[in-house]
Amino acid sequence: MRTSYAFAIFTILVASLNPVAAQDAPTENDYYPMAAFEIPEGINLEAGGMEWFNDRLAVSTRRGDIFLVENALADDLKTAKFSPFAIGLHEVLGLTQKDGWLYATQRCEVSRLKDEDNDGRADIIETVCDQWGITGDYHEYAFGSKFDRDGNIWVVLCLTGSFGSNAPYRGWCVRVTPDGEMIPTCSGIRSPGGIAANHVGDLFYTDNQGPWNGTCSLKHLRPGSFQGHPGGNRWYEQTSVIGPEPVEPQSGSRMMVEAPKIPELVPPAIYFPYKKMGQSAAGIVCDTTGGKFGPFQNQLFVCDQTFSTVMRCSLEVVNGYYQGACYPFREGFGSGSLSVEFAPDGSLFVGGTNRGWGSRGNKPFALDRVRWSGKVPFEIHEMRARPDGFELTFTEPVDAKSAGNPESYSLGTYAYIYQAAYGSPEVDHTTPAINRVDVAADGKSVRLFVTGLQPGHVHELHAPGVRSATGLPLLHQEAYYTLNFVPKK
Repeated sequence: MRTSYAFAIFTILVASLNPVAAQDAPTENDYYPMAAFEIPEGINLEAGGMEWFNDRLAVSTRRGDIFLVENALADDLKTAKFSPFAIGLHEVLGLTQKDGWLYATQRCEVSRLKDEDNDGRADIIETVCDQWGITGDYHEYAFGSKFDRDGNIWVVLCLTGSFGSNAPYRGWCVRVTPDGEMIPTCSGIRSPGGIAANHVGDLFYTDNQGPWNGTCSLKHLRPGSFQGHPGGNRWYEQTSVIGPEPVEPQSGSRMMVEAPKIPELVPPAIYFPYKKMGQSAAGIVCDTTGGKFGPFQNQLFVCDQTFSTVMRCSLEVVNGYYQGACYPFREGFGSGSLSVEFAPDGSLFVGGTNRGWGSRGNKPFALDRVRWSGKVPFEIHEMRARPDGFELTFTEPVDAKSAGNPESYSLGTYAYIYQAAYGSPEVDHTTPAINRVDVAADGKSVRLFVTGLQPGHVHELHAPGVRSATGLPLLHQEAYYTLNFVPKK
């Protein structure tokens, strides 16, 4: 709390030196305006998955239905029409499509559905794979991916509750092959909220604060990996495809103390600081729109259900592992942001629900569309680790005087306790020194030379003093970099 208070005081002091009238400061809506769909009465659209299917937006729900939305790309969303494609499935939290079939990840199985007579409703429903278990516990969510490069669907399976696994492969990630075979792929999962590939096809999922998870995070699903929660390790006795059961971590330690002891343990790529970036990390999508959504090509966009937001993430590989930074992007969605999908025209669709979980967005469910206005926001584009600090790139050229002043920035670090108990406070706080800032000749990047980098810590950066070449403040002044490893060069 003392560190957060210091950041707040620092922000106020810098703002007093660089005053910008509140009414003149751009807002998120200036760059990424949002429009809400009017959902017809009687449709509980608690959107758990989305996919483009036969030129319509398919939306699945937590209640087990799938709807097709016509005119989802129209300028006037009042022309959108919702029609049922399938009713009575079991909590569909993933949709993908291939060869005229819509594939649905239900709590109990991956299914495929087809509209054979072209009347807009599924006529055929087939089981593709149902080789994992369920008990009826409310917590046993199953989130499914799009098809990977080999034609597989990846499914992350929530534990039975927060601590244990009372059904086969609960707390695991499995792959479902085109032939319907299930391949156990990763263990150590607690409570996933979404799954997706990055632009090179590597799969990631979001896990949520709880036992062995100090805060919510984005994790890389490296085949054969252990993701950190030992509650599902009992199922190693049923498979040999990913090797022997890993050593159990020591509760009360730190992630980067335990990781060297457990070769299978892959540390989270990005931590989402609790109650700063959100409280319930959820759906993921990669921007592969080719610039139709603005300057964030190949970055990941991640929902937070509690805060009703979408965050932005940039990743890099250091020492063979993914790590990177998260940034605020867009708030104000109608319900708890759970699922997210890009459209062919570059629009971003966000589906929400608050049943059972609660959210800042006060609607019981919502479907919102975000478009890029064509104006480029002044943002930290990426925060990258360097052996002696960080490199920041920006979406627009900076004012060299403000961006080159170390007093325009502040940097603090902290870690989380890696423990069997629920969650963790921020611990092990430090305050590295920013000794020098070099501004690139083109004004699009700066190098922060830092003393006191802390491997295994989140590095929380604030940059309230930085201005663009046209005098604008950053739209979002915060970046949170998970520094598992300091690069050697």
